[in-house]
Amino acid sequence: MSLALTSRVLDPASPAARLFKGMLQLFGRIPHSPLALLARLSIASVFWASARTKVEEGTLFTLSDSAIYLFREEYRLPILPPEIAAHLALINEYAMPILLVFGLGSRFAATVLLAMTLVIQLFVYPDAYGVHSPWAVCLLYLMKYGPGALSIDHLFARTSYFKRWHSGFDDIRRCGRT
Repeated sequence: MSLALTSRVLDPASPAARLFKGMLQLFGRIPHSPLALLARLSIASVFWASARTKVEEGTLFTLSDSAIYLFREEYRLPILPPEIAAHLALINEYAMPILLVFGLGSRFAATVLLAMTLVIQLFVYPDAYGVHSPWAVCLLYLMKYGPGALSIDHLFARTSYFKRWHSGFDDIRRCGRT
Protein backbone atom coordinates (compact mmCIF):
# COMPACT_ATOMS: atom_id res chain seq x y z
CA MET A 1 0.00 0.00 0.00
CA SER A 2 1.46 3.36 -0.96
CA LEU A 3 2.03 6.10 1.58
CA ALA A 4 -0.54 8.36 -0.12
CA LEU A 5 -3.23 5.67 0.03
CA THR A 6 -2.38 4.87 3.65
CA SER A 7 -2.63 8.50 4.69
CA ARG A 8 -6.02 8.86 2.93
CA VAL A 9 -7.41 5.76 4.68
CA LEU A 10 -6.06 6.88 8.07
CA ASP A 11 -7.31 10.45 7.64
CA PRO A 12 -10.02 10.93 10.31
CA ALA A 13 -12.24 12.64 7.74
CA SER A 14 -12.03 9.76 5.26
CA PRO A 15 -15.13 7.61 4.65
CA ALA A 16 -13.25 4.50 5.80
CA ALA A 17 -12.25 6.15 9.08
CA ARG A 18 -15.80 7.42 9.68
CA LEU A 19 -17.21 3.96 8.96
CA PHE A 20 -14.72 2.38 11.36
CA LYS A 21 -15.52 4.91 14.08
CA GLY A 22 -19.26 4.36 13.59
CA MET A 23 -18.81 0.60 13.85
CA LEU A 24 -16.83 0.98 17.08
CA GLN A 25 -19.56 3.19 18.54
CA LEU A 26 -22.19 0.67 17.51
CA PHE A 27 -20.24 -2.20 19.10
CA GLY A 28 -19.89 -0.13 22.27
CA ARG A 29 -23.69 -0.02 22.56
CA ILE A 30 -24.08 -3.80 22.77
CA PRO A 31 -25.67 -4.29 26.19
CA HIS A 32 -24.03 -6.51 28.78
CA SER A 33 -27.10 -8.37 30.09
CA PRO A 34 -28.06 -10.21 26.88
CA LEU A 35 -24.41 -11.16 26.32
CA ALA A 36 -24.11 -12.46 29.88
CA LEU A 37 -27.36 -14.42 29.51
CA LEU A 38 -26.11 -15.95 26.26
CA ALA A 39 -22.79 -16.86 27.90
CA ARG A 40 -24.58 -18.38 30.91
CA LEU A 41 -27.00 -20.45 28.85
CA SER A 42 -24.37 -21.54 26.32
CA ILE A 43 -21.84 -22.81 28.81
CA ALA A 44 -24.54 -24.29 31.07
CA SER A 45 -25.82 -26.41 28.18
CA VAL A 46 -22.33 -27.77 27.49
CA PHE A 47 -21.77 -28.96 31.06
CA TRP A 48 -25.35 -30.19 31.53
CA ALA A 49 -25.03 -32.31 28.38
CA SER A 50 -21.74 -33.68 29.68
CA ALA A 51 -23.42 -34.67 32.97
CA ARG A 52 -26.15 -36.48 31.06
CA THR A 53 -23.54 -38.65 29.30
CA LYS A 54 -22.20 -39.86 32.66
CA VAL A 55 -25.41 -41.35 34.07
CA GLU A 56 -27.40 -44.51 33.43
CA GLU A 57 -30.22 -43.96 30.96
CA GLY A 58 -33.43 -42.94 32.66
CA THR A 59 -31.69 -41.76 35.85
CA LEU A 60 -30.38 -38.44 37.05
CA PHE A 61 -27.59 -39.41 39.44
CA THR A 62 -26.64 -43.05 38.88
CA LEU A 63 -23.18 -43.04 37.35
CA SER A 64 -22.83 -45.41 34.43
CA ASP A 65 -20.14 -48.08 34.34
CA SER A 66 -18.81 -46.50 31.15
CA ALA A 67 -18.32 -43.15 32.92
CA ILE A 68 -16.29 -44.76 35.69
CA TYR A 69 -14.35 -46.72 33.08
CA LEU A 70 -13.51 -43.47 31.26
CA PHE A 71 -12.28 -41.84 34.47
CA ARG A 72 -10.21 -44.92 35.29
CA GLU A 73 -8.74 -45.72 31.86
CA GLU A 74 -8.86 -42.61 29.67
CA TYR A 75 -9.00 -39.51 31.87
CA ARG A 76 -6.59 -40.75 34.59
CA LEU A 77 -6.66 -37.64 36.71
CA PRO A 78 -3.79 -37.25 39.15
CA ILE A 79 -4.46 -37.50 42.90
CA LEU A 80 -8.22 -38.31 42.81
CA PRO A 81 -9.45 -41.90 42.58
CA PRO A 82 -11.60 -42.39 39.44
CA GLU A 83 -14.82 -43.08 41.35
CA ILE A 84 -14.51 -39.87 43.39
CA ALA A 85 -13.49 -37.83 40.35
CA ALA A 86 -16.48 -39.13 38.38
CA HIS A 87 -18.92 -38.27 41.18
CA LEU A 88 -17.40 -34.80 41.68
CA ALA A 89 -17.59 -34.12 37.95
CA LEU A 90 -21.22 -35.24 37.85
CA ILE A 91 -22.20 -33.07 40.82
CA ASN A 92 -20.47 -30.01 39.37
CA GLU A 93 -21.83 -30.61 35.87
CA TYR A 94 -25.36 -30.66 37.27
CA ALA A 95 -25.19 -28.01 40.00
CA MET A 96 -23.13 -25.28 38.32
CA PRO A 97 -25.25 -25.09 35.13
CA ILE A 98 -28.40 -24.75 37.26
CA LEU A 99 -26.79 -21.87 39.15
CA LEU A 100 -25.75 -20.24 35.87
CA VAL A 101 -29.17 -20.58 34.25
CA PHE A 102 -30.80 -18.81 37.18
CA GLY A 103 -27.92 -16.39 37.65
CA LEU A 104 -27.42 -17.39 41.27
CA GLY A 105 -23.85 -17.41 42.53
CA SER A 106 -22.83 -16.96 38.92
CA ARG A 107 -19.25 -15.90 39.50
CA PHE A 108 -18.71 -18.84 41.85
CA ALA A 109 -20.27 -21.28 39.36
CA ALA A 110 -18.19 -19.84 36.52
CA THR A 111 -15.02 -20.19 38.62
CA VAL A 112 -15.78 -23.85 39.42
CA LEU A 113 -16.47 -24.65 35.75
CA LEU A 114 -13.33 -22.80 34.65
CA ALA A 115 -11.31 -24.91 37.10
CA MET A 116 -12.92 -28.04 35.62
CA THR A 117 -12.15 -26.80 32.11
CA LEU A 118 -8.52 -26.22 33.04
CA VAL A 119 -8.24 -29.72 34.52
CA ILE A 120 -9.75 -31.22 31.37
CA GLN A 121 -7.45 -29.14 29.17
CA LEU A 122 -4.25 -29.82 31.12
CA PHE A 123 -4.71 -33.45 32.19
CA VAL A 124 -7.30 -35.11 29.97
CA TYR A 125 -7.34 -33.60 26.47
CA PRO A 126 -4.33 -31.26 26.14
CA ASP A 127 -4.80 -30.94 22.36
CA ALA A 128 -8.43 -29.80 22.63
CA TYR A 129 -7.75 -26.11 23.24
CA GLY A 130 -9.97 -25.26 20.26
CA VAL A 131 -12.91 -26.74 22.16
CA HIS A 132 -12.00 -25.50 25.63
CA SER A 133 -10.98 -21.94 24.72
CA PRO A 134 -14.53 -20.76 23.94
CA TRP A 135 -15.70 -22.30 27.21
CA ALA A 136 -12.97 -20.41 29.06
CA VAL A 137 -13.90 -17.15 27.33
CA CYS A 138 -17.56 -17.47 28.37
CA LEU A 139 -16.58 -18.33 31.93
CA LEU A 140 -13.98 -15.55 32.23
CA TYR A 141 -16.49 -13.04 30.86
CA LEU A 142 -18.98 -14.07 33.55
CA MET A 143 -16.33 -13.96 36.24
CA LYS A 144 -15.25 -10.45 35.23
CA TYR A 145 -18.57 -8.78 34.36
CA GLY A 146 -21.10 -10.87 36.28
CA PRO A 147 -24.38 -12.41 35.17
CA GLY A 148 -26.16 -9.21 34.13
CA ALA A 149 -29.56 -7.78 35.04
CA LEU A 150 -31.42 -10.94 34.02
CA SER A 151 -30.28 -12.88 37.09
CA ILE A 152 -31.06 -13.59 40.72
CA ASP A 153 -27.62 -12.19 41.60
CA HIS A 154 -28.76 -8.84 40.20
CA LEU A 155 -31.91 -8.92 42.33
CA PHE A 156 -29.84 -9.66 45.43
CA ALA A 157 -27.44 -6.84 44.58
CA ARG A 158 -30.37 -4.40 44.62
CA THR A 159 -31.46 -5.27 48.19
CA SER A 160 -30.36 -2.92 50.97
CA TYR A 161 -28.87 -5.75 53.07
CA PHE A 162 -26.67 -6.89 50.21
CA LYS A 163 -25.61 -3.31 49.46
CA ARG A 164 -24.49 -2.84 53.08
CA TRP A 165 -22.65 -6.16 53.09
CA HIS A 166 -21.12 -5.56 49.66
CA SER A 167 -19.95 -2.03 50.53
CA GLY A 168 -17.31 -3.60 52.75
CA PHE A 169 -15.55 -4.68 49.57
CA ASP A 170 -15.19 -1.15 48.15
CA ASP A 171 -11.55 -0.92 49.25
CA ILE A 172 -10.77 -4.27 47.65
CA ARG A 173 -12.45 -3.24 44.39
CA ARG A 174 -10.53 0.05 44.28
CA CYS A 175 -7.23 -1.84 44.67
CA GLY A 176 -7.97 -3.81 41.51
CA ARG A 177 -8.45 -0.73 39.32
CA THR A 178 -5.64 0.55 37.20
